[in-house]
Amino acid sequence: MNQTERRIYLIKELQKDNSQLSHYKIPEDEQGQKDLLRGLMNIWMPKPISEEYLRIESEYLIAESKARGITSISDLTPVEKDLYLWQGDITTLECDAVVNAANSQMLGCWRILHNCIDNCLHSAAGISLRYHCYEIMRKQGHEEPTGQAKITPAYNLPCKYVLHTVGPIVSGRLTGEHCELLKNCYLSCLKLAEENGCGSIAFCCISTGVFGFPQKEAAEIAVNTVRTYKKETGSDIKVIFNVFKDDDLMIYQDLLNC
Repeated sequence: MNQTERRIYLIKELQKDNSQLSHYKIPEDEQGQKDLLRGLMNIWMPKPISEEYLRIESEYLIAESKARGITSISDLTPVEKDLYLWQGDITTLECDAVVNAANSQMLGCWRILHNCIDNCLHSAAGISLRYHCYEIMRKQGHEEPTGQAKITPAYNLPCKYVLHTVGPIVSGRLTGEHCELLKNCYLSCLKLAEENGCGSIAFCCISTGVFGFPQKEAAEIAVNTVRTYKKETGSDIKVIFNVFKDDDLMIYQDLLNC
């Protein structure tokens, strides 16, 4: 199979489910097909998956990842000991673990083609990631508390693991509780990563998107928490602060003196 044949196969398999996109005509253009496939993945209800589907999905997503270009932590230069700053698409980053800013359901973003990190990571990893999270949450029996973290395989992402953490939602004035919860997100991820043998971890800008946490204050908490953790524990874990927006890049450059 070539990439087009794989994409059409995956679309047809996912359209067998009863969803709002089940009867959507497959577009003739490549981007339209890619959008439809991603949309179907976004609204896929978790259930056991056939080995054939998983094999073809893996072949397709890994090829797509390589086509976008993979950046390894070994390609980056630290801005200070064991700390890195990188602007780019976190789904193309090769390190031991990347952090996903999840919601309390922990099942990924259900909004079709939404550009949040939760949606992007699940779309690039494949539907096995949602199913794995579903199994974790089914056993847990309640929504994920803010400030904690869960670890899963990364499936078709170039990293090894995904760490899922639910950041605080700031809908009004920023409070000390918000700040403490965000700090706990970083600490939970660092501890969980090291417990699972990770030598490197990439943090996104947790809670600064639709969750409304002010960008500068969030970055200050991120950098201070990581520095303090490494100093107090003697950890040599490599930490990448991943940013996507230019204004976040400037904030982190100022905090990291680079």
